[in-house]
Amino acid sequence: MARSPVTSTSSAAERLGGRAVILQVVHSLRPSQWTKNVFVFAGLIFGLQLGNPMAVWRACAAFGVFCLLSGVVYLVNDIGDREVDRLHPVKMRRPIASGALSPTHGAVAAAILSIVAVSAAFALGSPFGMVATAYLLLLGLYSAWLKHVVIVDVLTIAAGFVLRAIGGVVVVGVEFSHWLLLLMLLGALFLALSKRRAELVTLMDDARGHRRILAEYSPYLLDQMISVVTASTLLAYAFYTIDPGTVEKFGTDRLLWTVPFALYGIFRYLYLVHQREGGGNPSEVLLTDRPILACVALWGAAVILILYGHRP
Repeated sequence: MARSPVTSTSSAAERLGGRAVILQVVHSLRPSQWTKNVFVFAGLIFGLQLGNPMAVWRACAAFGVFCLLSGVVYLVNDIGDREVDRLHPVKMRRPIASGALSPTHGAVAAAILSIVAVSAAFALGSPFGMVATAYLLLLGLYSAWLKHVVIVDVLTIAAGFVLRAIGGVVVVGVEFSHWLLLLMLLGALFLALSKRRAELVTLMDDARGHRRILAEYSPYLLDQMISVVTASTLLAYAFYTIDPGTVEKFGTDRLLWTVPFALYGIFRYLYLVHQREGGGNPSEVLLTDRPILACVALWGAAVILILYGHRP
């Protein structure tokens, strides 16, 4: 009798032993998704601490902590969603869904990495430790329940990005503009809603079977939400650049010059979502779409030059 692909893969992993398990755990942590944790560096850059070696080190350490924490969340999600992931054309290849990594090994790895990450977070200071713990608890609730609640699911994802930004602020000990926190929330909502739309369009009639919450959305509803968030994000960023507090803090009003980069980046992403059926994986888009990659690089260079170029 022919053996199923899942059983064959699982047996192969068992024969390879511990090394195979470790490799599959690392794969399940999804290193390609860790670019989302760059939000941690917002406090370092906009807090004018880029020239402070200790602040740079602490921000990098915070980035590592959030990479571990987000990896734990991915592991927990994969364990809970393994049955429906096997119905998805891409997610079926993930280690737990494919059977290359057992749920037991995944759960043990998630528990160990959680302890390591939270311990490292508190070693960087109690405020950062509390933010890291809040992130883990919030995303744990997302995996268990909140991802099944319409609208709350995308708001929770966005809140995770805001917590990353807050963590980056407290770990280097700087004040952070409420404008930027709002921008983090709106920008993350834009990506989360675009991801939902891409999933809905890609899966079509199978959407309900793969993820129950997708049955609560429609492309039209998501397009309306995306339109609101897009306009809000661009306006919030423009207002932030000319806010008197921003101008006073940085000693320049030239951040306004970076608005065209924000416009192009968001419009390019919308083009990929609507014309190329992309957006299902924001990290992949950021790393593979050359125009967006160039736009982000130019925006970052312009921000650093404007904020730091006139300082002694």
